[in-house]
Amino acid sequence: MDITHLDTTPPFTTKDGSEIRELLASRNSAIRNQSLAEARVPVGGSTLEHYHARTEEIYYITHGTGRMRIDAETRDIRAGDAIAIPPGRKHKLWNTGSEPLRLLCCCAPGYEHLDTFITE
Repeated sequence: MDITHLDTTPPFTTKDGSEIRELLASRNSAIRNQSLAEARVPVGGSTLEHYHARTEEIYYITHGTGRMRIDAETRDIRAGDAIAIPPGRKHKLWNTGSEPLRLLCCCAPGYEHLDTFITE
């Protein structure tokens, strides 16, 4: 049985500049076709615009407020929002609030640096 806890999962920085804690993925569990991580964007911070050639993502905002851009569309986001990001779509996330923006990021297939392409 694979169980991890957020408080004991070490953070690392992804290619787009996000600080993430990879909760479940092929690197630390029996999971092979997806990954689950918590990402944090500091107050006033943002990710680099990027896309994934193969990976589809779901962002689920758990804390804070921000702005999400996917291709040419930009919308305000807040805790409780779920965002679908299909493969090949350029996306960027800003923290517009007064606390760290925290989100769960589900990737299928699982997150890999090699499938992340920076566009700015």
